[in-house]
Amino acid sequence: MNILQKFTNHGMTVYALVGESGTGKSFRAKLLAEKYGIEAIIDDGLLIQDDKILAGKTAKHEKTYMGAVRIALFDDKAHRDEVARVLQRNKIKKLLIIGTSEKMVQKISLRLQLPPPARIIKIEDIASREDIEKAIRSRQIEGKHVIPVPAIEVKKSYPNIFNRSMQDMISRSKLLFSGKKQSVSEKSIVTPEFSKKGRIEISEAALTQMAMHCVSEFDGDVRVKKLSIKTDSRGYRLILTCDVPFGKQLTGLIHNLQQYIIDNIERYTGILIEEVSIIIDKIMTD
Repeated sequence: MNILQKFTNHGMTVYALVGESGTGKSFRAKLLAEKYGIEAIIDDGLLIQDDKILAGKTAKHEKTYMGAVRIALFDDKAHRDEVARVLQRNKIKKLLIIGTSEKMVQKISLRLQLPPPARIIKIEDIASREDIEKAIRSRQIEGKHVIPVPAIEVKKSYPNIFNRSMQDMISRSKLLFSGKKQSVSEKSIVTPEFSKKGRIEISEAALTQMAMHCVSEFDGDVRVKKLSIKTDSRGYRLILTCDVPFGKQLTGLIHNLQQYIIDNIERYTGILIEEVSIIIDKIMTD
């Protein structure tokens, strides 16, 4: 039995905090953890407990955006095993996973062999529109990100991405509680390696080529007539219009083809494929 299989027996409760990139999730994670008695946080490849980095490596240390995505999704087996081992040793019972979409946090849970999130909280539920927009502006204009551990801990582990720390007074009544108590929380503000050289994205032409290759590799009899790509902060959405031969078991074919495209593109690029929709235009009889 490997470390991940052993770990599934611990009866953990998983929470998730979901929101688009740059909306202030990492900062507010501490307040959520305090409210629900959550012991540890997984954020951008790191396992954090009691303001300390216990395991993992930060995606913000990566030199490319795609490399950062791979780290955040625990694409590397050694990375996954390290975090699972520490979770097991520390007997974590409540864990918060931070991600840009429900699919992302579910993928992290699956890769770490954790239970699916029992509760998914959206950033809009705990932050005002004004605060979210302010965080987004800071991310887009200055390229600054937050790590939910004290600055001294970040500087010790990642001195090259350290920027500065800031203490903010946040009204819990606005975020999580009905009372009027206020809390002082520290932000560790960093400039990730991949932000310094600009963001790396994949062109629609390159993504189209990969998707077409996946289809032909999966089943050479399926003909793609049209492929559309939509993108947002959560990932890419692919819409394929296809002709398929008569006699194919359509339900199994479409489901397996969708999964094949998602698995292969994510494996080789690190980008997140949020959805693959397949429209059957014609059943070919010849």
